[in-house]
Amino acid sequence: MPKYVAFLRAINVGAHNVKMDRLRGLFETMGLSNVETFIASGNVIFDSPSKTPPKLESKIEQYLQTALRYNVATFIRSTSEVAQIARYKPLADSELNAETHVLYIGFGATTPTLEAKRKLASLTTPVDDFHTSGREIYWLRRLEISQSLFSGTLLEKTLGMQVTFRNCTTVKKIAGKYS
Repeated sequence: MPKYVAFLRAINVGAHNVKMDRLRGLFETMGLSNVETFIASGNVIFDSPSKTPPKLESKIEQYLQTALRYNVATFIRSTSEVAQIARYKPLADSELNAETHVLYIGFGATTPTLEAKRKLASLTTPVDDFHTSGREIYWLRRLEISQSLFSGTLLEKTLGMQVTFRNCTTVKKIAGKYS
């Protein structure tokens, strides 16, 4: 049975607090098995007989909307996809490994359009750099977040699509544990 990772947007952000045992229970109620959560930021690992992740995303979004009473955009990747994403290097090692640099990975439902990619590339500054690969958006922040002009919300507006971001370290840990 395939193992998937659901990256959920708007979990434990602002007023949207959900305990992980409740979140696991909601996934189990949907008939998903071997449900685990990884840190409290909306990363849910589970097994499902479904072979169509977009339908599974829709099912989860609809169920969570009803249960939590707010929209929870859901981005599903297989564990092998998560491993590929974690291994991908959007920039040189010197950039990725520099002491003050932090890489974030944004998960989207679709591949950004060429126009969206151009807009995103135009936002590059000495502090922030952006790259896309498939459905993922890679955001390298070279200094403190307070010195960046960008937020996930601004990047979503630029791309014209919803995205949820995770620190690269989190994605690598998920890949290491489940791939």
